[in-house]
Amino acid sequence: MSKKDVAVVMGGYSDEYKVSLKSGQLIYDSLDRDLYNVYKIVILKDEWYFLDEKENKLPINKGDFSVSLNSNETLKFDVCFNIIHGSPGENGILQAYWDAIGQVYTGCEFYQSALTFNKKDTLAVLSKYGIPSAKSIYLRKGENINVDEIIETLGLPVFVKPNQSGSSLGISKVKEASELIAATEIAFKEDDEILIESFLNGMEVSVGVVDFKGETIVLGITEIVPKNEFFDYEAKYEGASEEITPARIDEETTKRVEEIAKRAYNSLGMSGFSRSEFILMDGIPYMLEMNTNPGFSPASILPQQAKIYGISIKDLCGNEVEKALNKKN
Repeated sequence: MSKKDVAVVMGGYSDEYKVSLKSGQLIYDSLDRDLYNVYKIVILKDEWYFLDEKENKLPINKGDFSVSLNSNETLKFDVCFNIIHGSPGENGILQAYWDAIGQVYTGCEFYQSALTFNKKDTLAVLSKYGIPSAKSIYLRKGENINVDEIIETLGLPVFVKPNQSGSSLGISKVKEASELIAATEIAFKEDDEILIESFLNGMEVSVGVVDFKGETIVLGITEIVPKNEFFDYEAKYEGASEEITPARIDEETTKRVEEIAKRAYNSLGMSGFSRSEFILMDGIPYMLEMNTNPGFSPASILPQQAKIYGISIKDLCGNEVEKALNKKN
């Protein structure tokens, strides 16, 4: 049986591209070389390129996502392993392009990517499936901001966050009415739409869910203990948090979190890696968001959960490639 050509596609257009490069490296290192020829592709705002074994850059032909290795050899990929965090790999843009040119890829499809990248719309859809979330107010850039009305509706403190942005960039916790306008300005730097959410006073947990060998499984529930005020970019990527797996919760709460995390995944028609964030308050999981291309560097939550669950990174990544190949057939 001939080996399949797999491109690990990493990078991205946001500040998360550095994390994506680490995630891509782990997947590149982990895929089974007995089954696959594995290659690296980096997608950045100003260039898309293939990296050969000597780390030389070769341009990607965007017409069919191929690469010319020399004057008479062109490489086309059987599968693209998408591990771009943020735009364009986590918001549906890349998936729509791949669909248009007939390129097979891992993970969820265009619609699920676009939907889950929009926090407001995700929570609205999931509320129909009985999955609770914080009370919130949605604002577009340029709209009038009535501070008194917002605080009367949501109370204090509140969280102000971009509606469509990965990795906790642009999020503020607001404790005083006088801080609210400045917090909205920070969030609007990341996105033209923002959410202001009521504060949920409870434990934050991060739940890895994946469809593995035909079954939706919860890889683990990780308790997040931020050293900062909340699980911001620094806490998520620069070690300013303690991550405890499994979370210190009782069996009944564990089952409830697992059931709701799986229900959210299946209700949205998800595929591939996902990591959902919840706040546990009085034993009830309130959903914050779902990440469809979560961090996958060695220090990231999902690989750690897989290790504890007992699935090797090699098997977890291989499962994604095989699913994509089967979808093609």
